[in-house]
Amino acid sequence: MSYMALYRKFRPDEFEDVKGQDAIVKTLKNQIKSERIGHAYLFCGTRGTGKTTVAKIFAKAVNCEHPVDGSPCGECETCRAIAAGNSMNVIEIDAASNNGVDNIREIREEVAYRPTEGRYKVYIIDEVHMLSIGAFNALLKTLEEPPEYVIFILATTEAHKIPVTILSRCQRYDFKRITIETISARLRELIDKEKWDVEEKAVRYIARMADGSMRDALSLLDQCAAFYIGETLTYDHVLEVLGAVDTEVFSRLLREILEYNVQKVIATVDELVMQGRELSQMAADFTWYLRNLLLVKSSDDMEDVLDVSTENLKRLKEEAQMVEADALIRYIRVFSDLTSQLKYSTQKRVLLEVTLIKLCRPAMEVAQDTLLDRIRAVEKKLEEGVCAAPAQEKIVYVSGEIHAEEEKKKPELPQALTEDIKAVVKDFRRLTVEASPMLRTYLKKARLSAGEGNRLMIVLPDAVSAGVVGSEEHKQEIQRIIEDKVGKSIDIEVRQLEEGRRFEDNFVDIEQLIHMEITVEDD
Repeated sequence: MSYMALYRKFRPDEFEDVKGQDAIVKTLKNQIKSERIGHAYLFCGTRGTGKTTVAKIFAKAVNCEHPVDGSPCGECETCRAIAAGNSMNVIEIDAASNNGVDNIREIREEVAYRPTEGRYKVYIIDEVHMLSIGAFNALLKTLEEPPEYVIFILATTEAHKIPVTILSRCQRYDFKRITIETISARLRELIDKEKWDVEEKAVRYIARMADGSMRDALSLLDQCAAFYIGETLTYDHVLEVLGAVDTEVFSRLLREILEYNVQKVIATVDELVMQGRELSQMAADFTWYLRNLLLVKSSDDMEDVLDVSTENLKRLKEEAQMVEADALIRYIRVFSDLTSQLKYSTQKRVLLEVTLIKLCRPAMEVAQDTLLDRIRAVEKKLEEGVCAAPAQEKIVYVSGEIHAEEEKKKPELPQALTEDIKAVVKDFRRLTVEASPMLRTYLKKARLSAGEGNRLMIVLPDAVSAGVVGSEEHKQEIQRIIEDKVGKSIDIEVRQLEEGRRFEDNFVDIEQLIHMEITVEDD
């Protein structure tokens, strides 16, 4: 006999086995006991929370010959037939592959016939949000006034995609994510049945990695157990199979960031890569680690909220004293953004390393929430006795406080401009009237400076305008206009002004200089 996955082998057969959805189970059982059964149900919720399982149990319960407290007996002929998938009364439809109008019309024709056995015909439509608009419209009338012997159960992970006209005709039940405690208890129960040897710490980690999905938890347990058949499944084994990282590494990484030690941070990343760790998962787990730190720092009574061991909690409390709350919030924001980027990146290591270097070098960033980190970096250097300030950075002492301010680096004056460049700059605004409408709009924001080798530098205030003007097509258009009007060929360079910088801090305004020369000559 072929091996059966855990989530299929231990799929609940009665309501009592369903974990984490007590309110929904109780409501459905009460409806069956009181015979207040609805004609249309909508089961919503994330994957692996029991939507299809509960739908099948409900289908058995309403047709069971001897229900027990609203739950199917599992022994009668009807229950066995439904469990084996041989019953003509329970029809499962996958809307992802049967989403057309014709599929729904077949259902409308079938509901006219009474069930051959049992009391109800139950239609379970999975992933119902995948139905086309036409199919939804075809379902409307049948869903509103079906025969008394027909029950529709619609299951979906994306309820917002279902038309309001369908929603209003159904009893809606939202399946919530299952807690780590509930998943851990269920995993331990099944592990004991399978007679496996698994560490409790490993079970807890698998439960957390499942993110509220019982099916995901069982799949992860299956994967880890298969890798270590006949051995004790330890926490380290689970980390190895899933490509995850131990919290001790996160502790070390945080301390290296707080020390602004780029060399050690990059060495830690290299170590993780060589161990084959999944960097996307590492970023997500580190974000969770920072969240735990923030909770510990925010209150002294967080033991019940944090799912960590006593020794890890002690370490968290120690590290919480080493970092400010505003820095933690910024780190969490940075790593949350990084986690999203890593999902679709082909250069995950580069992205991770750049992010960590930015955290170790706050002066590289210009965002407002980095100012405190930049000041802390300066203070740390002073405490270590480093008197020389970084290049282009000046320390000012005012009333005993330390302020870091960047010296404004005056741009170098351009080399002697050629007459061709002067002629172009003098008439640039008149020349750009000839440009295409979109290019003309963006050039109104441009300012002119001198590039190397007597190039004309066009400086734009933001990335969007610089991207438009700097495209090869538009650069050629500008050069063509200049050649037509001036009769000379000029090299063009397009630059973007850095965020938070003024034009005068980095560039010389040659347009203003040339107009000043003209004014002097006129005098």
